[in-house]
Amino acid sequence: DVRLAESGGGSVPAGGSLTLTCAHFGYSFATYPVGWFRQAPGKEREGVAAIGGDFRTIYADSVKGRFAIFRDDDKKILTLEMKNLQPEDTAMYYCAMSISLQRLWSQSNEDVYWGQGTQVTVSS
Repeated sequence: DVRLAESGGGSVPAGGSLTLTCAHFGYSFATYPVGWFRQAPGKEREGVAAIGGDFRTIYADSVKGRFAIFRDDDKKILTLEMKNLQPEDTAMYYCAMSISLQRLWSQSNEDVYWGQGTQVTVSS
């Protein structure tokens, strides 16, 4: 079975940095798009960054220049490096995978697998 396990969340002051990691189990990680999403209280879940099996990347405008997504196909690990964090980045961050980058980024109801999430809190 596909399983995704996030780690690395925490609390930081504004301007701080955090690195999230997501370990992937149960499928051939290297060929599939993977990404990060977040959901703040009272808001809809939104895409943060995604990376295809060809290493093509997508970033939300709000995080461009501050966040960077990486994948290690040998270790089956997805990483999100977050710098210059701001209070508006506070959210539960979820790792996800799907069979296509388009389906992943659109958060399709089909063929998208999710982790349990890790909390990121940024204080002003």
